[in-house]
Amino acid sequence: MKKLIFLAVFALLAVNLPFVRTLSISNRKNLSERIYSRQGARSGFVISYTHSVNKGRVHDFYMPVNGGELELFMTEFVSYGAGIPEPGETEGAEFYSTDKGYVIANLHRRLPRLVMAVGVIAEHSVAFGKEAMEGMDFNEKNEYFLKNFFKEQTSLIFEIKRVSLLNYLFTRKI
Repeated sequence: MKKLIFLAVFALLAVNLPFVRTLSISNRKNLSERIYSRQGARSGFVISYTHSVNKGRVHDFYMPVNGGELELFMTEFVSYGAGIPEPGETEGAEFYSTDKGYVIANLHRRLPRLVMAVGVIAEHSVAFGKEAMEGMDFNEKNEYFLKNFFKEQTSLIFEIKRVSLLNYLFTRKI
């Protein structure tokens, strides 16, 4: 009987302890409205959007660092516009051009979490996987438009979290 009680307590703890590391994307005003990505917590993710001024696509590359922070390490864009960083703003940043546009690498901007809103026109998306993180063209398999998960103009929080197995199993995943 003691073994059975021990196993039951162990099982309850195992499914309720926060040990699943995931990228959590949640509605800032309703934290129960969220999605998880284990791949985003392991290998990083790319936020893409259409720039409001120059109408080109911008790709911001994030990696999880220090157990829970996010680091914006690179951005790709078609042409300069409001909000695009200047290479001289960050010591050690590298600026170069490609056949797709421009890249600023080695930004090393660290954030405890990323807060953004789902745009009406910007077509915000998140992408995962090796192709996305290497700046290659995205495809339908690894790019997810945020308006398909959250209403437009919803304020979102992107953060690395440890959640319980139970929580992970019963929350929508991408």
